[in-house]
Amino acid sequence: MMTRRGFLTHTCSLGIASATVTSSLLSLGLARTAAAQSAPGYRALVCILLAGGNDSYNMLVPVDNDQYGEYSAIRSDLALQQNSLLTLPGTTPNGRSYGVHPGMPELQQLFSDGDAALVANVGTLLEAFDAQAVENGTARLPLGLFSHADQINQWQTAVPNARIAQGWGGRIADIMQDVNVMNGVSMNISLSGSNVFQSGNQVGEYSIDTSGDGAPGINAYDDGTDYGLFRKRMVDEMLAVQQDNIFRREYSRRLRGAIDAQSVFVDALQTTPDLATQFSPGYFSQALRQIARVIGARDALGATRQTFFVTVGGWDHHDDVLDNQAAMLPMISAGLQEFRDALVELQVFNEVTTFTTSDFGRTLTSNGKGSDHGWGGHHIVMGGAVNGGTIYGEYPTLSATNPLDVGRGVYAPTTSVDEYFAELALWLGVSTSELDTVLPNVRTFYSPESNVAPIGFLNV
Repeated sequence: MMTRRGFLTHTCSLGIASATVTSSLLSLGLARTAAAQSAPGYRALVCILLAGGNDSYNMLVPVDNDQYGEYSAIRSDLALQQNSLLTLPGTTPNGRSYGVHPGMPELQQLFSDGDAALVANVGTLLEAFDAQAVENGTARLPLGLFSHADQINQWQTAVPNARIAQGWGGRIADIMQDVNVMNGVSMNISLSGSNVFQSGNQVGEYSIDTSGDGAPGINAYDDGTDYGLFRKRMVDEMLAVQQDNIFRREYSRRLRGAIDAQSVFVDALQTTPDLATQFSPGYFSQALRQIARVIGARDALGATRQTFFVTVGGWDHHDDVLDNQAAMLPMISAGLQEFRDALVELQVFNEVTTFTTSDFGRTLTSNGKGSDHGWGGHHIVMGGAVNGGTIYGEYPTLSATNPLDVGRGVYAPTTSVDEYFAELALWLGVSTSELDTVLPNVRTFYSPESNVAPIGFLNV
């Protein structure tokens, strides 16, 4: 019989790789047309991936004496001081009080202002957690649970039982891209290069960076100088040649498309006024600044629906959790507030929802230096459409006897990624009839025909 402790070292063998699921997803979207008709106007999702597995039990912490005592006992040397935590207003329905990391005063203020909410104990699931099924070894568990590669993939694909390369943001784009002007610029904009989340069957990401106008072109191509005009003519003539080789032909087509899209993108950004909102100099804030600029250029780009993706790495804190989070969580907190201020300046805060993801939560127990790979974790959502100032989902009662604890303070999720993502997708405008396409496992946890929000942090 598998004990909860033994569970931690045997989960990989319980994953179920389904060829049927994989093959069906590979064909999704091939005969689809735009289906984002339920929400008029402009809307955008901004996905922030905290890559490596954020120790979110030190980001959102119980502050009432009873649960803080349990937290402190379980976390031992990883516990934050009770009087250092930034208490959030209000209590949960079970009378608990919570606070955020002392380095996140901006998040505390966003929560207090009703501009942000927190979603507790979210994770990948194939079915609702059953403690007895885990004990007797019959539980159906996500493929490669606790594996960085598998879990970071599943958070981006929303397919917990197979390894695939199409993400749920990409599947949204396959359905919705046609609601935007077809100008060569994808509705999926990435500040972190190629990624699974935004990869669809027909639509991928358009990669930009934080510098300048975000989309550097071919050096000296059409820069107004005689040399630039010469180079432009030479490149254009080469790309106009009809290649016999299929690979050369495809390369020419893609390069031509990239050159044209870059011109459209840069022209659009250059038509928008500079932001008055000041952003911090670090990468995360500068990435959010560039996203705000692109959103400001939405009309020039002809965009009515967009997704944005930015990765912030370095969260795999097997040691020095306290020092590392003290340096990194303030960066996230400040960047979110700056982004909120920029969106308010652009008068689109109600039209943009920002949310965090991560590989997994981490162990509440210490390994002597830090924390190890866990399962369920806590996440931030921010936006004018967010029903803020509330903690959604179920923050587990911290106790050595809680059946959600599968060993070493690893808590099984009580909210699936499917519910989390369904709320975001529906808000963006994905119809209930298309939700199965975007999230193949969603009906295990949520009925799209129910006419109620999966979680409630957004009005959908």
